[in-house]
Amino acid sequence: MMNDVLKDAEERMKSTLHVLEHDLASMRTGRASTALVEKLEIEYYGTPTPLFQLASLSVPEPQTISIRPFDRTTANIIEKAILASDLGLTPNNDGTNIRLNIPPLTQERRKDLAKMMHKRLEEAKVSIRNIRRGAMEDLKELEKEKMISEDDLHNGQERLEKLTTRHIEQVDEMGKRKEAEIMQV
Repeated sequence: MMNDVLKDAEERMKSTLHVLEHDLASMRTGRASTALVEKLEIEYYGTPTPLFQLASLSVPEPQTISIRPFDRTTANIIEKAILASDLGLTPNNDGTNIRLNIPPLTQERRKDLAKMMHKRLEEAKVSIRNIRRGAMEDLKELEKEKMISEDDLHNGQERLEKLTTRHIEQVDEMGKRKEAEIMQV
């Protein structure tokens, strides 16, 4: 029972890291990455659809993202969605292919991105701590109902603390890597 609580907490913490990883991947750096636009919602026949389902995405050059719609009639819709997004990019649409040139980031923009990234890191840490708190309550409940001993409770709390520390360290590591990427000129 205690192992089930710990296993559930670990799975939820891993899920938090996974979400954070996707969040950070979609943050713009000086280099082109399809992760910037692949989740962009496009209104396709009245249904919001992620861009990667409507077009093939590639990075032919370090500063360029190429978007080739599967259906040419969606090129204009995709272009409008990119303009309406908060990416701050201007698409070049030739009818069959849309090219996004990624301009180098200004120092001001780098600082803004770093602030945004730190906010997301802190949200991930709070989420991990909330998972820990919930698991602690579950362990205490098991002990209260005499399903585990007091020693098992302390053992479980120590294991949970180590698990939490390990996941928070991973969040910090992801943050350091992303910050280096953002600040790289």
